[in-house]
Amino acid sequence: MRVALHTTVRADRIEEYEAAHREVPAELTAAIRAAGATSWTIWRSGTHLFHLLECEGPDGYPRLLAALEHLPVNVAWQARMAELLDTGHDYSPAGADAGLPVVWELP
Repeated sequence: MRVALHTTVRADRIEEYEAAHREVPAELTAAIRAAGATSWTIWRSGTHLFHLLECEGPDGYPRLLAALEHLPVNVAWQARMAELLDTGHDYSPAGADAGLPVVWELP
């Protein structure tokens, strides 16, 4: 399952956001992989962030969110991201439908 997401970083916190992502805790990346993610890439254009996740199985993204929701390292990471993101993003099972719809794909 592939999921594309769009978030927005606060304009005054871009450097902090990028610095945080140079130091994602190994415990968190291990948990993300264990929860079924096979890749996660984030691109930035100005304050706009575009995420592409690949997860195992057709229910991979909601399952990943559920597995991480109460994990202390993820709770701490999400609190840190909430300080940096402009509008925030619901990385919880309730927010699993936040993915961007596919408009076109090269056949």
